[in-house]
Amino acid sequence: MATLAAVKTSTSDSVVAGEQRRHNEGHGRRLTAAFEALEAFPMLVESRNRVMRLFEQGEPPTAEVVAAVEADVALAVTVLRLANQVDGRQHGRVESAVKGVEVLSPRTVHAIASRARTFDFFERTAVWQGVPERFRLHGVATQRVADRLARELGYESRDRLMVTSLLHDVGKLVLVHAYPGYPRQVHADARTPEERIQTERRELGVDHALVGGVLARRWGLPKSIASVIERHHAEDADGEAALVRLADMLAHYVLGGVISPSELLSVARVVGVKPADLRTVMYELPLPTAGGRPRQIDPCPMSSREIDVLRRLARGMVYKQIASELGLSTSTVRTHLHNVYGKLGAMDRAQAVLIATERGWI
Repeated sequence: MATLAAVKTSTSDSVVAGEQRRHNEGHGRRLTAAFEALEAFPMLVESRNRVMRLFEQGEPPTAEVVAAVEADVALAVTVLRLANQVDGRQHGRVESAVKGVEVLSPRTVHAIASRARTFDFFERTAVWQGVPERFRLHGVATQRVADRLARELGYESRDRLMVTSLLHDVGKLVLVHAYPGYPRQVHADARTPEERIQTERRELGVDHALVGGVLARRWGLPKSIASVIERHHAEDADGEAALVRLADMLAHYVLGGVISPSELLSVARVVGVKPADLRTVMYELPLPTAGGRPRQIDPCPMSSREIDVLRRLARGMVYKQIASELGLSTSTVRTHLHNVYGKLGAMDRAQAVLIATERGWI
């Protein structure tokens, strides 16, 4: 009898293991098919038209081409993928639209846009329906919030943040293709981003952040991008992943979604945003972002230490205060600023601060 029971148990375990294996294989096939489907993810018609208009009068400013790339998911992905395939020092290391346009050239971006598949909200298709428009709305909202937070924090990797915040939810596009009930049936009554991510893990065994990280790696995007996408919902997220998580929550708030105040404050603490500053950002979010500090497009001639000194000078600090905060001597601070004036062609501190601010270097 003991032997028979052991055989039954063994058989039962084998059946369960077999079912689990088939279940996992089914998941794998669904996700693989979805990854392949996203090779055809379209640009928006208006995105394509805006790129075309930029070149009507000749070669446009690089900053305008970069802005066009950062405003469309498909164009941003294509530019980054192609730029990371180019042989040379930047191979596999292009992590921003700024660098992508530099590596490929504005004319190549024009050619990419002119040949891209497009999606028009007013001409629904059975394949995409309204997904590209809705996905872009949240992506751009998150991007704008992230950029506002970056200015608040003096975050240095602002160009990369524009990409990671735009693409942070790209895994949702995979799940939309892989599971017909996603997101409505899978999320069911889940309301906040945290509740929805837990539901995905419970119902599907994966979540859109993890899947998005896998997709980013399949596309050949740098680890710095894939990791932020993958970890932006992690409980222990820090650095840029936490910054994107905070921006994601605030974007839901701006678009009328439900967010948890306690979770919002918790993530804000991780990235160093104080409650008073968070209130200010939330109050300003629905307003246009025009007038914000321009981003660095032209190469910055200053060293990182010179930037540190000039930033503090811009805040109204005197040499002695700057020296104390940075652990330098007053004479060293004076030397750094003398070098800054020479590099920027500035006559005095006011002009140096103005030039560096206008060009997005501080």
